[in-house]
Amino acid sequence: MLNAALVNPAVRQAAQRVVRDAAVIDVGSNSVRLVIYRLEGRAIWSIYNEKVLAGLGRDLAETGKLSPDGVEEALQALRRFSALLEGMPNVQVFTAATAAVREASDGRAFLQRVEREIGLKLQVITGAQEARYAAMGVLAGQPDAQGVVGDLGGASLELIRLGGTTRDAISLPLGPFSVPGSSSHFDADQLKDSIGEVLAPHAKRFRAQDLHAVGGAWRNLALFQMRMSNYPLEVLHQYEIGSRDALAVARFVSRQSHESLSRIPGLSRKRVETLPYAAVLLEALIEHLGLEKLTLSAFGLREGLLFEGMDAAMQAQDPLVEGCAALAGRAGIDTGFGPALAAWLTPVFSALPPAFEREPLLTAAACQLADLGAQLHPDHRADLVFAQVLRAPIPGQTHAERAFIATAAYARYTSQFEPPEPEVISRLLSAERVARARALGAAIRLGCDLSSRNAQLLGHSSLSVRGSVLTLGVAHGHADLLLGEQTLRRATTLAVRLGRQLVVESGR
Repeated sequence: MLNAALVNPAVRQAAQRVVRDAAVIDVGSNSVRLVIYRLEGRAIWSIYNEKVLAGLGRDLAETGKLSPDGVEEALQALRRFSALLEGMPNVQVFTAATAAVREASDGRAFLQRVEREIGLKLQVITGAQEARYAAMGVLAGQPDAQGVVGDLGGASLELIRLGGTTRDAISLPLGPFSVPGSSSHFDADQLKDSIGEVLAPHAKRFRAQDLHAVGGAWRNLALFQMRMSNYPLEVLHQYEIGSRDALAVARFVSRQSHESLSRIPGLSRKRVETLPYAAVLLEALIEHLGLEKLTLSAFGLREGLLFEGMDAAMQAQDPLVEGCAALAGRAGIDTGFGPALAAWLTPVFSALPPAFEREPLLTAAACQLADLGAQLHPDHRADLVFAQVLRAPIPGQTHAERAFIATAAYARYTSQFEPPEPEVISRLLSAERVARARALGAAIRLGCDLSSRNAQLLGHSSLSVRGSVLTLGVAHGHADLLLGEQTLRRATTLAVRLGRQLVVESGR
């Protein structure tokens, strides 16, 4: 009994991912940023991130020009970024200059100065392009995303419906630097009316249940809401806020003084200046677009630029599974074993009522992490792997799914259940989902121990559920190789987790 699907050489070949580095220099209306990425196939990792809140567009509403101080700060930052990249000749560099540069009357002069003094040619993108790249970034991090993307920068708000084209996009002068009175003499109610006048003609076109929020102002607002609600997992990507909670935090923040907001840990003074405006804008968007949920995206324009450069086959791969495979590969693990293990477990978990709509995908992701703790101290593997998986910067998973995979990774290394952050599990997972995660972890442990992480050896066995029985089958002539005291103990633990009776069959 050799399960050919588990040892297909194509699986191993697919796991060999081309690794390359890319950098994006993003000249925005508020921040100037350099992000260096490591691309491992479909997986996108940020390995260096530096920003300067230059505030290029700070004076745009009053003067129509770039801020003189902001120009000097931006130039200084760009000189440094250019010098950093000189030592990385194999890095592919992308550039993007957005609303402030394209709208300011002296924007062209700024571009010429950058090229003359630094030798850097910045690509100015249109509002429609900015919206499109933001949408591509959202989909790179969450392929099943639906609704509208709202990318808030210092000088503009881009809206685009997911699944649409640039014709379904709009750039509105609704950044904090584009609306007079958004910082000085701040009046939340008057500002909301002004924003509403700009939004109203486009409200019907962009009505949606979900808004995927891109931009630093949204992230800081979400971080504030997390802390207000004592949310236990401070991971912003795919953090969801219902419209009622979003309105509550927006109305609270918009009515706080700058001095009060400046006491929030982790917020810079320059971010505090724009946070009340972002709060008022969010309130207006919820009301005008009929939003029911806000979902934060850590991916946006920069990741959209990278995603566009991938071929269609790579774009179609799942970011969660590929990210988990890349994380495992960094630890020197044979990533070809993960797909084989997932295929081996499929007859068991496909026979059970699903705990998640995407449970097969979550199982595949967890199997890629099957040996993540191999090089860690055995007394601490479970806790360390749990913490790493829970907070790994891998997109394509909700917070509940993140907690599920982390719990399965924890259970893969121990039959005890004393996870280091029980409040995360209790807040994000039901008892049924916790039980399923523990069963998945026990199944992964069984598969790893039975085969010693060897896909070909695993192919000489099978695992299935029928009724109240969990059957572990072993091919003729392989019982002595596969069935030992530890293997049977692991199989018994899995049977208990599944509420089944274990039956071992050999010789088929």
